[in-house]
Amino acid sequence: MILSRRSLIHALVLQPLLVRAALAQARRGQAPRPLPAGAVTHDWRSFLGPLHNSTSSETKLTRTLPPSLVWEMPKGEGYTAPAITGERLVFLHRLEDEEVVECLHPETGARQWQFRYPTAYQDRYGYNNGPRSSPVIDARRFSPTGAEGKLHCLAPASGKVVWKRDLRTDYKVPQDFFGTASTPLIEGSQLIVNVGAPNGPCVVSLDLASGKEVWRAGTKWGPSYASPVPATMHGQRRVFVFAGGESQPPTGGLLSINPANGRVDFEFPWRSRTVESVNASCPVVFDNKVFISASYRTGSALLEIRPDFSHRVAWTTQEFGLHFSTALHHQGFLYGFDGRNEPDASLACVDAATGRIVWRETPEWTDTLGTAQSVVSTYRGSLLQVDGSYLCLGELGHLLWLDLTPTGYKQIARTWLFGARESWTPLVLSRGLLYVGQNTREVNRGKEPRLLCYDMRA
Repeated sequence: MILSRRSLIHALVLQPLLVRAALAQARRGQAPRPLPAGAVTHDWRSFLGPLHNSTSSETKLTRTLPPSLVWEMPKGEGYTAPAITGERLVFLHRLEDEEVVECLHPETGARQWQFRYPTAYQDRYGYNNGPRSSPVIDARRFSPTGAEGKLHCLAPASGKVVWKRDLRTDYKVPQDFFGTASTPLIEGSQLIVNVGAPNGPCVVSLDLASGKEVWRAGTKWGPSYASPVPATMHGQRRVFVFAGGESQPPTGGLLSINPANGRVDFEFPWRSRTVESVNASCPVVFDNKVFISASYRTGSALLEIRPDFSHRVAWTTQEFGLHFSTALHHQGFLYGFDGRNEPDASLACVDAATGRIVWRETPEWTDTLGTAQSVVSTYRGSLLQVDGSYLCLGELGHLLWLDLTPTGYKQIARTWLFGARESWTPLVLSRGLLYVGQNTREVNRGKEPRLLCYDMRA
C-alpha cells in the first residue's frame, strides 16, 4: 500500500505524539501568584467568554511578558478552546480514533475525569482531524460537540452521559468543508445549535435537561463556523446566528431569532459567492446593532435593529473582511484582523458609524523561525479586550499586549510563546490565568501540540 504524503506524515510523526498525549498528565510549572486584592474575575463558560464577544471584565493583570507557565498538557488534534466554571476546566481534543473530553483543575491541570467516544472524521483540505467546536457549560451540564456532530451532555462531577445526539444523523446533515465547527449556545434551559440541515432546520433548540427538540428555525442556509450570539435588544431577548457553509449555489447570512419560540424576525443574506468559503466570524452586537463580516471578497455589514425587530442596513464595506476571528467593538470603533490569507492579513480600525477604515497596520518584526531569521507578523490573529488594553494571539504563537485607539496602534509588550502555525484558537482568560492552544508541532523546539496555562496575575 502506498501512503499519501499526509497519511505518511500522520503515521510517522503525529500518531506517536497522540499516543504520548493520551498517556500524559499535565506537567506543572510555577504555581500562580495569589489574586491581587480587589481583582475582578469570572468563569469562562462559553465560546468568546462571558459576553460572547472576546471582552473580559477581569482586572489587575500583569503587562510583563513572557508570563510564567503554570502548567501544560500535551494534546491531540483539534482547534477547540477550553470552558471553565469553578474548579473545573473542560477541554475537547482528538487522540488517534477517539474524541476525548478532559476535565481538569483550572489552576493545576490535574485530571478529574476523562470521557472518550469514537470518531472517523477526516479533513478534506489537509488540516488536522480534530474537533473545532468548543465545549459550553452551565451549572449542571457540559456540552461538547465533535467534528462529526456528535453532541454529548455530560454531568460535571463524573463525566457521565446525561443525553447525547448525533446531529449529522438526526438532521441528515452531510459533512461540511471542515466538519461541525459552530459552538452551541446555552440560553436559559436551551441549547441552541446551528445544525444547517438541507431544506431546514437551519437552527434548532434542544432542551438542556433532556436533549429533546424544543423548536426549529430557518430553512435556507447550511451550518456555518460562527457561533450563535445572544443579546437583549429593545428590552427583548434575541439570538443572532450567522449561518452559511457548503452549498451550491453558495448561500448564507444572518438570522434574528426569538429564543422563546424560535420565531425568525428576519433573514439577511451575506456570504461569499465563492463556493469554497464559509461564514466563520461571529456576529458582534452593540447599541441595537449587529456587525457581521466574512472573507473571500465579501466584506462587512452593519445592521440597525428597529424596535419591531425589522432591520435597516447602516453600511457595507469590502475594505474589511474577517476570515475566522471576531471583531471587537469599543466606544464606537471596530478592531479586527482583515484578510483571507497570512500574506494579506492586517490589523484595522473601522468607524462603526460609517464603515470607514480609520487606520490599517501590519505588525511586523524579525524572529528566528527554524534556522533562519524571518520577518513575521500577527497575520490572522485574534484579540481579547481586557483590563484597559488588548491581548493578541498571533497566528504563529506570539502573544502581545496592544493599545488600540482610533488614533493608532501601539505595541506594549510582545513574546513568543511557541513557534507553531495554525494558532487560531481564541484566548481564554479566567481568574487571572490565560489558556492558550498550540495546535501544531513547534518549529523551533519541536514540542508537540499542547494546552498551556499562563499566570497573568499582577
